[in-house]
Amino acid sequence: MATGAAKSKMVDLVAQPVKPAGAERRVMDALIEMIEQAGLGVGDRLPPEIELAQRLNVGRSTIREALKAWQSMGIVVRNKGAGTTLAAEVSANSIHVPMTIKLEAESLLRTQGVRRPLEVEAARLAARNATDQERKIIQARMAELMAVYEAGEDWRPADYRLHAVIHEASKNPLFSQLIVQIQQAFYDIYQAPFGEPQLGQGSIPIHRQLAETIIAGDEAGAARWMSEIMDIVDGEVRAVMERGHG
Repeated sequence: MATGAAKSKMVDLVAQPVKPAGAERRVMDALIEMIEQAGLGVGDRLPPEIELAQRLNVGRSTIREALKAWQSMGIVVRNKGAGTTLAAEVSANSIHVPMTIKLEAESLLRTQGVRRPLEVEAARLAARNATDQERKIIQARMAELMAVYEAGEDWRPADYRLHAVIHEASKNPLFSQLIVQIQQAFYDIYQAPFGEPQLGQGSIPIHRQLAETIIAGDEAGAARWMSEIMDIVDGEVRAVMERGHG
């Protein structure tokens, strides 16, 4: 529960209104600032949605969507009748790490932690269950990804298409549905984490080995390469946090 002092600070805080353009991200930034200035921590309760909407001069639905995204990322807990409480620290532990970077990084790492076992298992099952036609498509999607990447172009759409056919080849449609839901919760707010839309680029070259092991029916190899891909993405996120110390 929030302390009386913390709640009082939040109630007395005057926030700068946000403009409708890019409202979700602007709301996110404003909420972070409010929480830090009010000194709220894990277990403390946020003001009601309607009060937040009035303070930030946005629609209540915009506040609700931002809080829903935070709930999906494990930052808040929302209970009907009990309000919204913080489930993760939002203020920075160190003055050397910008608060927004810390929050984005921790949120993305939580997202990755849930996504990892799904992606690894989907790759393993794809190696087992893919049809001959699906293996040809995986080969083609991998070639497309490598060509786009080596040309220095935006590789993200090609990467998405490769992963989508891997999910399909697993023969379990829930993999695709769950992974998309997990990623969407994060990217609805953080479309370019840390201002780096190419986050995960270091993992692209080894997508070749991932595709080749799936095509060869090597379940262990497919799982290993997918895990390595996830490790690289996690490493890039942590590297951004480390750069924040400099």
